[in-house]
Amino acid sequence: MSQTVVTRFAPSPTGFLHIGGARTALFNWLYARGRGGRFLLRIEDTDRARSTPEATQAILDGMAWLGLAHDGEVISQNARAERHRAVALELLDKGEAYKCFASQDEIEAFREAARAEGRSTLFQSPWRDADPASHPDAPHVIRIKAPRDGATVIRDEVQGDVTIRNDQLDDMVLLRSDGSPVYMLAVAVDDHDMGVTHVIRGDDHLNNAARQMLIYRAMGWPLPVYAHIPLIHGPDGKKLSKRHGALGVDEYHKMGYPAAGMRNYLARLGWSHGDDEFFSDEQALEWFDIKGIGKSPARFDVKKLENLCGQHIASTPDAALLHELHGFLAVTGQPPLSPAKSALMEQAMHCLKERAKTFPELLEKAEFVLADRPISPDQKAAAQLDDVSRRILKELTPHLQNASWTRDELEAEAMQFAESKDMKFGKLAGPLRAALAGRSVTPSVFDMMIVLGRDETIARLNDAACESA
Repeated sequence: MSQTVVTRFAPSPTGFLHIGGARTALFNWLYARGRGGRFLLRIEDTDRARSTPEATQAILDGMAWLGLAHDGEVISQNARAERHRAVALELLDKGEAYKCFASQDEIEAFREAARAEGRSTLFQSPWRDADPASHPDAPHVIRIKAPRDGATVIRDEVQGDVTIRNDQLDDMVLLRSDGSPVYMLAVAVDDHDMGVTHVIRGDDHLNNAARQMLIYRAMGWPLPVYAHIPLIHGPDGKKLSKRHGALGVDEYHKMGYPAAGMRNYLARLGWSHGDDEFFSDEQALEWFDIKGIGKSPARFDVKKLENLCGQHIASTPDAALLHELHGFLAVTGQPPLSPAKSALMEQAMHCLKERAKTFPELLEKAEFVLADRPISPDQKAAAQLDDVSRRILKELTPHLQNASWTRDELEAEAMQFAESKDMKFGKLAGPLRAALAGRSVTPSVFDMMIVLGRDETIARLNDAACESA
């Protein structure tokens, strides 16, 4: 019987959920969900000074927006400190760890002497093989007994076999002198206890794997599969940072990118499936595999993100898009749409979502729906409504009023009217846009008429025609 895949995302709640963290969460989610496995969430809140409830909430909100639902309860690493301590004491009982009474001054003196002699500065404790009977009644740490000879090989699904000489591994502290467990111990114990089968994380944790493997082996636990993914770089090839505009996931939500587009783009950052750029969640779940992750850092490209988001907005069903739009308005503190405006927005969605890359762009195109009479044209649109244009609108309105209210009929009436005036339709379109939306860039005037309906359209045209120049 094959083993159930279990992955985890384990962020530290010391700040927002950044793009790199979101991609790590996505890769873990895709790998587990695509194989009928479990995706777990652990908050690594052992750094009590820097961990905040607000940061934890930001992580949860970011994952909720991205649609990365986890299985089971959120696990707090800090709440499991007693279990971590128990493992350290078990290793001590098994002879795989030891009490070290060396003071900070003694450790520093050892390192200074090593530097002066050109030796490794990794601390070698004189207490490693000391007889417990000789132990003083004094503060101490508990250290693991790392192998002194040979090498540790990390079999990594992305990086390949990574060999670290054991003389480069120190006897890592497991419990500090105050009895608190260190991060490395906590991670290894939690991953084992949670049944994690695949550890997929950033390659900045690669060296940590060798140290965490010491604990697994000393406890006789089976190792997880490791996959250390390259970090994300900015367009200049340097590690992504705030100077590249690297923001928290919540900021991308507030900028109006659709979650599906964000998932698609993040999946393509460092992973590929042939030449496929645009794909659905279902395809990502079917295709995603660790073998498709490259060894080189991916480069964050806002233009590619926008392009994919535009494709996702265009392909999302209207009702689902409206639902996400409501969420965008809420997260940005904008007033909600009334039921009447919501209904109109859904009717208009077919002509709003083409070529809109973000929700603000979609809302800009939806001004004709959102605005109420009397329409106040902006500067560019107002320039289209001179005396001549108003007179033309006044003449055109009765023709439209008597037309059967279909797109084809309205278009035919308008074209015929323009021809009768010996003008191109483009000359008519500008004033119509200004009258119906108060904007110069809008969906097709005929799409707007159909969405607004006969009465509202005629009323807006009459308003514009009757206003003095």
